[in-house]
Amino acid sequence: MKQLIVIKVGGNALEELTPAFFAQLSYWHKQGKRILLVHGGGNTISHWAEKLQLPVKKENGIRITDKQTMAITKMVLLGEIQPQFLAQFTHYNLPVFGLNAAMDHLITGSYIDQEKYGYVGNITSINQEKFAHILAQGIGIVAPLALDATGHWLNINGDTAAAQLASLLQAEALYFLTDVPGVLHHGEVVKVLTQKKAQILKKQNVVTQGMQPKLAAAFYAAYTGVQKITVTNSLTTVGTSIQKGIDDDDNSFSNV
Repeated sequence: MKQLIVIKVGGNALEELTPAFFAQLSYWHKQGKRILLVHGGGNTISHWAEKLQLPVKKENGIRITDKQTMAITKMVLLGEIQPQFLAQFTHYNLPVFGLNAAMDHLITGSYIDQEKYGYVGNITSINQEKFAHILAQGIGIVAPLALDATGHWLNINGDTAAAQLASLLQAEALYFLTDVPGVLHHGEVVKVLTQKKAQILKKQNVVTQGMQPKLAAAFYAAYTGVQKITVTNSLTTVGTSIQKGIDDDDNSFSNV
């Protein structure tokens, strides 16, 4: 999709979005950019699961999602987190639409490994026309959920969902907003990160487990056509630019 910008924001970032963030979105929107925000909500999901005395389990950074946890995940993302984002955008007079996977088969997915992870999946297809129609009218805010072919809801890692949507929609830019100004090495932001360099930093314990899934998603997007990918804590700062290296193995992004 021409002039599309995809932004991944964690659910816990609600209170940290600054006037500068909304000013940048307003500027992009006035310039004719299409904007899609993918929001998470992992901490709130864990909070409600613990409150309801359900086990909170993760393996390889993936939340084990049984039927009850899936119900909580859907409730939190669509019933709590997304409305809060919509309220903030409306406060800043931005035209905004809340989206979910069930809208005209908007997002379809398949299981990663149902026996191991439960209702956890990847995005396999999207309703391109529906996305194009909505994003031509205003900013879209979507939860990282999908429906499988039989109508079961699937939980998707937020960073993975953002990367897969950016790839399928052929976005021109993808931003991963996080709580640090980029990938840090000796306290300094790494301006450009290739996959080979990321592997080196991982071996040096510079790229930690918290950043690894984000970089895996970022490199997936880089190798599936997204031209500009940035890890940053602000849309107005440079951050870390994720780029393909000439000597990278384009099949190894999932191992970052």
